[in-house]
Amino acid sequence: MKHWLWLSLAVLVLDQATKWLVLGLLEPFEVIELVPNLNLTLMFNTGAAFSLLADAGGWQRWLFALVAVGITVALTVWLLRLKSGDGSLAFGLALLIGGAVGNLIDRILLGHVVDFIQVYLPFIPLAVFNPWPSFNIADSAISVGVVVMLIATLRESEPT
Repeated sequence: MKHWLWLSLAVLVLDQATKWLVLGLLEPFEVIELVPNLNLTLMFNTGAAFSLLADAGGWQRWLFALVAVGITVALTVWLLRLKSGDGSLAFGLALLIGGAVGNLIDRILLGHVVDFIQVYLPFIPLAVFNPWPSFNIADSAISVGVVVMLIATLRESEPT
């Protein structure tokens, strides 16, 4: 199943290219409206998802980097051990690997993850969703990868 690693590489290249493009075009917190409820806004996240531990003083950079390396190795081993009929699970794993490595590169080189996609969800009347915390291509790949993996795993465990 190693041929699925092309998808990880594609996610990684797209993620890094968009981050460097945004870093070159925008100032921090500058907002460019693409369409209603969708902006480009350059932000930096020193924490994990939803800025978890962002104010921890710097040690979290290396903790999250170490965790990302461990998870990437484990997911890659899992992917390489899959049987040829496990395409949807391989797809999800490849997305996770590409996203994890994309954010790992930011963390190691920059000390933070570059986020730039900002979405408003005005149909949800909660302030936490307006705007939704900024994210990037790697975060999107990770989220989609998790959903694909859950669906693949649930489909596999259903009695036939």
